[in-house]
Formats: sequence, C-alpha cells, structure tokens
Amino acid sequence: MNVQTCLQKLQYVGVLAFATVDGQGNPQVRNISAIHYEPDAIYFFTARGKDFCRELLADGRLQILGYTKYKEMIRLSAKAAPVPQSEQQRWMDVIFAEQPYLSNVYPGSSREIGIVFVIRQAQVEYFHLGERPIFRESYSFGGGQVSRRGYQITEACIGCGACAACCPQGCIVSGQPFQIQQEHCLHCGNCQETCPVQAVERLGTE
Repeated sequence: MNVQTCLQKLQYVGVLAFATVDGQGNPQVRNISAIHYEPDAIYFFTARGKDFCRELLADGRLQILGYTKYKEMIRLSAKAAPVPQSEQQRWMDVIFAEQPYLSNVYPGSSREIGIVFVIRQAQVEYFHLGERPIFRESYSFGGGQVSRRGYQITEACIGCGACAACCPQGCIVSGQPFQIQQEHCLHCGNCQETCPVQAVERLGTE
C-alpha cells in the first residue's frame, strides 16, 4: 500500500465525505464528488455562496473520508486553498468534463458561481478492517506531516502480559517492555485501561 494507491481507491469510491468546522465550532460534513485527482494535487469544485466555501476560505482545514466495499477506510487530513484566478477556468473545465452531471446542476454560465480549491499537502491514513489482524498505515502526500497516533508501552512495563491478553487484535508481543505492532493496532485503548501500572501511553489524537 502507498499514497497513490490510496488516492486511486478514493477515486473508485467517487463520493467522499468532506468535514469542516463552521464559525461556531460546529462540525459540518458534506458529500462531494466534483473532484479531480493529479499525482501531486487534488482539485475540487463548490459554489462561492455555500457555507462549505466560506468555511474553507476562512480556515482551509478539512478531512476527507472514503470507505470501500472491502471495509477499507481512507482518511485524508489537509488544508485546501483556492486555485489562483488565472487557473480557475482550466480546472473547472477539467472537473466538469470528468463529472458530466455537473452540467445539469450548473448549466451554461451558471458554473461561474463556482470556485475550485486545491490540496497539495496532506496526511493520508489507510485502515483495513476486512482482514485479521487489521492493517493500518499513514502516508505523506506532497510532503504533508504524518503524526503519530495510537498507544505505546513505556519502560514502566512490568512484563505481566495483561495488555497482550486483552488486545482484540493480538498485536502486542512480549518483550521488555512489551511492544505494540502499530500497523495492526485498533487504537481502542483496551491495553491502557487494563495495564496495572499505567505503562501504556497515548501517542496522539484521532
């Protein structure tokens, strides 16, 4: 698995959930399919009058989520920016050519109410629930930062094995300290709650 394969899978899914935060701090989710993929960028179209557009212009941060029929989750965390005005028409034409239904939604010159945004850097997370143990991995797109998430076992471990016994995916192996196989970890936190000496620490947030 790699970042380009993840992007190909998002193309196959087609309609993706885009999450932003509004001016009051409330989460907002939209289904977006007016998307074009390049090897080094992702372009998408929306209308300037939509709250979605206002939120992107105000902040730019968003998450994109796709879920395949094979129980694969692909999550992209990024910051979007408007395409330069000199390139707006070019990328709008590309998106409308690839998504013919858009001409029914914005016929003729009404498409001029639209704006094209671009993502050039992102963290991409791949999470496969359809196999055991599950598989997860994170990738950088365009030099985006990959943050560490999940749990790790510290030197405070006493080697009792309570964490390994309770792990639903069996991804904790013995050692001093015990080790979590991060590529198979659910991030469920059962090991942290079970450890009798609080030797398991959280690496980050979801």
